[in-house]
Amino acid sequence: MKFNKHYIIFTLFASLLAFSCNDSYLDALPETQISKENFFRTEEDLNLYILNLYNYSSSGIYEADATTDNASTTGNNEIKNMMNSTPSSTTITGGWDWEQLRKVNFFLENFKNADLPEATLNHYEGLARYFRARFYVAKVNRYSDVPWIDVVITTDNEELLMAPRDKRELVVEKILEDFEFASQNVRETSSSGSLNQWVVKTEFARFALHEGTFRRYHEELGLQSTATTFLEKAAQLSQGIIDSKNFSIYSTGKPLEDYGTLFFSQNLDNNKEVIMARNYENEVLNGSNWPGMFGNYEYYPLKDLVQAYLMNDGTFYTAQANYQTKSFVDEFKNRDPRIYQSYAYPGWNLIYTSTYTQGGGIYVQQLAKNFSGYHQIKGFLNTLDIAAQYGTDVPLYRYAEVLLILAEAKAELGTLTQDDLDKTINILRDRAGMPHMSLNQATDPIQAAKYPNVNGAQKNLILEIRRERRVELAFEGFRFNDLMRWKAGKLLEKNPEGIYFSGLGKHDLTGDGIADIILLPASETIPEAKETNELGVALRYYRVGTFGQDVSVFLKNGNQGTVQVIEDTGSFIEPKYYYRPIPQSETFLNPNLNQIFDWN
Repeated sequence: MKFNKHYIIFTLFASLLAFSCNDSYLDALPETQISKENFFRTEEDLNLYILNLYNYSSSGIYEADATTDNASTTGNNEIKNMMNSTPSSTTITGGWDWEQLRKVNFFLENFKNADLPEATLNHYEGLARYFRARFYVAKVNRYSDVPWIDVVITTDNEELLMAPRDKRELVVEKILEDFEFASQNVRETSSSGSLNQWVVKTEFARFALHEGTFRRYHEELGLQSTATTFLEKAAQLSQGIIDSKNFSIYSTGKPLEDYGTLFFSQNLDNNKEVIMARNYENEVLNGSNWPGMFGNYEYYPLKDLVQAYLMNDGTFYTAQANYQTKSFVDEFKNRDPRIYQSYAYPGWNLIYTSTYTQGGGIYVQQLAKNFSGYHQIKGFLNTLDIAAQYGTDVPLYRYAEVLLILAEAKAELGTLTQDDLDKTINILRDRAGMPHMSLNQATDPIQAAKYPNVNGAQKNLILEIRRERRVELAFEGFRFNDLMRWKAGKLLEKNPEGIYFSGLGKHDLTGDGIADIILLPASETIPEAKETNELGVALRYYRVGTFGQDVSVFLKNGNQGTVQVIEDTGSFIEPKYYYRPIPQSETFLNPNLNQIFDWN
């Protein structure tokens, strides 16, 4: 059975942590209660506590690209709200939560009460310090400068309660120390779905790449001269994972299936690409079968990502004549096979129809106001099998990311070789049946225009590695952080667009040459008696127009153009919006917490 105990909710920690907040309560605890004096005794105790620190996302990773140039949402979203308002510390109030850190520090102050071998204690210390590093990575990414706290704060510790922000450099140095200890002391092997040294090293490499590129491209920090150290660390860590030969890219020689199989597997335990998965099992711990990522329910993919996928001969899609005005059917012809395992393509068969009101069968876009017309199938559980819906594992850490980290870090350092490409990017392309990338990579002017701040000896390679990363990790929650670390926030100002329609009238959306829908002008009404196509199927009618008109779908030019979803995306203010303010309620409590980067 793939399920393991660390996904049970351990209610005993509620009492343990509650009493840890005030030591005076411990003196009065009945012997049947859990306290730090009678809990941290065995390895089982330590393991149980560490499992309570697990805070990984689950199937929600597939919608974490919302409000990037990969996908958007009609729902509430912090960056979307910021770009369309005048944000301040009174309106941005999330993120300043320190409960997880207190849990970690409480463990680190008490775990050595267990009479265990040094190597065992070091393993558990490493796990806790990994979670502390992970906690602070999120805080640094959000606020840059934050107080570094490595003890449990009590109510009488005024110095720490009133602590100011520590500089990013100091906090990052501490993060590195925690990651380093964890990477050297956490055990290499673990039970299914549990942390081990390879997970630690993968996240360490992820952080090193993030910090290195963030420092390189964000001159407002004044830390550009220190970027190389982090990029070298990212390369060293990812190379070490590769050299271990513990992992490999999942491939059975089926380029139209293998990539997608990773995201619709009942058991990833023996998949050598998966460094760690979120395990689910029907009627033991149910996964999410929510189909909102496919139906028109807040979330939707975008054309910009569609245009990023290469042609299947390795050439740029955007190098084709009139690529901007290709129909839905034509833009999916002869593409990188990963697009057919990420987007619902013409002729795809829909089975699980929960939020898709038009029913199952060969997929026909369900157009709706404020949605793009594209639908996502990566991670979408397209089955009526309840056991499969509730028992599908989610890959949280993939070896593919490790390969991408090494390639990007070396390209940023200007040291990438053809051998490096063949051992990283080209392995991913082999799985997809795509041509290899070479050192003499041509420049895509569209890609170059997206990232005008990229320079260096291997600029072209950096640009194409960014494309490869975007395509390989699409809809897995990486895109927003990537745009932030590359200082590419201005890309969020581009209006999100959907599929293109050449004009009013009938359109084929399934690729069989037979019309499926008919577009009417705003001035006409949809008839009660619907025309049928050659198959005897009633056409689906939509009234189209522009923002402000009472229509079903907005088109860029009214009667033709790309589907429009937002009238105004707002403005991304640099460098301010790469960071967040400390909530005003917290600065009232602690006046030593000053705002930075023009926040108030």
